[in-house]
Amino acid sequence: MSTAQRRLHLGVFFQGVNHWTIWNAPESGSQIDFSSFRRMITTAERGLFDAFFLGEGLRLRESGGAIHDLDVAGRPDAITQLAALAGVTSRIGLVATQNTTYNEPADLARRLSGLDLLSRGRAGWNVVTTDNAWTGENFRRGGYLDHGDRYVRAEQFLTIARQIWDAWAADATAPSTTAEHWADPKAVATVGARTGRFDVEITPLLPRSAQGHPVVFQAGDSAEGRDFAARNADVIFSAHGSDFADALAFATDIRARLRAAGRAEDALRILPGTEIILGDTEAEAQEKARWVRLHQVTPATALAIAGQVWGRDLSDRDADGPLPAEDPVVVEPTGEMGSRRWTDPREIVRRWRDTAEARGLTLRETVIALGPQRGHVGTPSGLADRFAHFVREGAVDGFNVSPYLTPDGLDDIVDKLVPALQDRGVYRERYEGTTLREHLGLPRPEAWIRRETQRTRGAGH
Repeated sequence: MSTAQRRLHLGVFFQGVNHWTIWNAPESGSQIDFSSFRRMITTAERGLFDAFFLGEGLRLRESGGAIHDLDVAGRPDAITQLAALAGVTSRIGLVATQNTTYNEPADLARRLSGLDLLSRGRAGWNVVTTDNAWTGENFRRGGYLDHGDRYVRAEQFLTIARQIWDAWAADATAPSTTAEHWADPKAVATVGARTGRFDVEITPLLPRSAQGHPVVFQAGDSAEGRDFAARNADVIFSAHGSDFADALAFATDIRARLRAAGRAEDALRILPGTEIILGDTEAEAQEKARWVRLHQVTPATALAIAGQVWGRDLSDRDADGPLPAEDPVVVEPTGEMGSRRWTDPREIVRRWRDTAEARGLTLRETVIALGPQRGHVGTPSGLADRFAHFVREGAVDGFNVSPYLTPDGLDDIVDKLVPALQDRGVYRERYEGTTLREHLGLPRPEAWIRRETQRTRGAGH
């Protein structure tokens, strides 16, 4: 596709457990009522978004041995919620984040296939893995998978799921009421898989949907995660969508991995996660961005984040005061607030102190300044120009937007940014298909695992 023909894809991410959604502002609505989900997804569909994503949080975060009660948590089950939303929408894709570490292939493949059929080919699966004992405690498994092994299980899991989705031949169901069987038993294959992680034998219950398989999304950013996506995914998320050079470097790396995996460079859509803050002027946008950051990183949240870096409880400190004078303690990650292993806390503290001193920042301001840079701030016209540049130069295929307010956080994007993108010819004017694959420009898959056409069951079985 020529650069002039490239179109921007947009998804919306209704997050799982997180502190980025501002729940305590007067403008915010319920985080769990169905009306909030319905309001956001119908706004996204009005804005011609490709998909609506639900995040997953399998365990509440903790801090100091207690529930970290500043986070938004407790989202309803994703597949349950999306099945309900399928009935109030007609085009937008429905993507559930589901964990391969704490599910089983036969069960999850069936539930995703059910969503795909109910929505007439609009389902997607965001494949995630977990390697920490903290989440595993919910399942009596603990951290039984090493970091690299989780992708071994995930790849075996996904291969079996695709075999299950491929088990029904295209012509398995009756073409009319005069047929002998509703489903021809000779056209349904038994799936048997014995791998290092699974021992499965199943005759799948459901035929393929209008798009063949649910669309597979993946968000790993490690070398293992990128290779897994290059071999297996239809869409990859990333945190590389704010800076153009960084986004282009990520896209270039993914395309090299696709070639190494024997796939075409355009076989995978690249949709970085982002936050979009709009103002009618640049000054208004920057002022709004400051308001957003201060609500996302409250004093208590700033102290909890800094406490992970310092390896000590800082809850009695003043978040709007100076950084702690003590040196950090190097500790094993506890799982608090979903914590991870810091590469070198001493180096991070040194960088934080240098930045705070040079810019005259408080601890909270330092956490905001040096924390994740979450996207794009500007006017509709300015961001439309920026996004057109990103997509036409091949740095991204689109963005997965995380609104900072529920349920009205998409309104300005749909009402102001989308028309500006359409004016520049980089965004659709209407849905041109009915399935999620069609929205993303992905082909309907042939059988992922080719099987013999020999029927193994008798006509009377």
